[in-house]
Amino acid sequence: MLRPSHLLSCIVLALGAGTVQAAAVAPAPEVLQPLLATLNERLNIADLVALTKWDSGKPIQDGPREAQVIANARTLASARQLDPDDVAQLLAAQIEANKLVQYGLLAQWQAAGAAPATTRPDLAQQIRPRLDELQTRLLQQYADFTPYRHDANCPAWLAKARRGLAHDTLHELALTRATGELCVRPTAP
Repeated sequence: MLRPSHLLSCIVLALGAGTVQAAAVAPAPEVLQPLLATLNERLNIADLVALTKWDSGKPIQDGPREAQVIANARTLASARQLDPDDVAQLLAAQIEANKLVQYGLLAQWQAAGAAPATTRPDLAQQIRPRLDELQTRLLQQYADFTPYRHDANCPAWLAKARRGLAHDTLHELALTRATGELCVRPTAP
């Protein structure tokens, strides 16, 4: 039986070993930061989309547009030697994260009785072309990051790299959703 002083020593050693192990996480690959910056930029555009939805009264859910975006991403995946199903999951996560921001902002504006008095860009002529351009960049950055998706350190890299990117809790939550498909946990044998 361990004496209390030995038990305390064992606990301290175990905690210290955990700290050393946590500190030994390999540094994130350089390709992660640009990928997260693009995902974050895409999420910030959700604010503009929300404004157009507020003004038009159109629903946030746009099934045909979402299907078109995912189909286009599947096509582009092949050109980058990416798995079309993985790319479809990635884009679906981006769409869901984007809608999360839109729903959150619309709820805030409804509670306030008004949306911000800012310039409204045109959804079809200005916002969607920008989203399409970001999708192209996103897929290239995703292709660059793909070799690291199965790394055991991937979740730790993401958690650390996400810190400070979002400007509020709503966008932080959405960024977590947007990055939810980036790391792949190894399956148990």
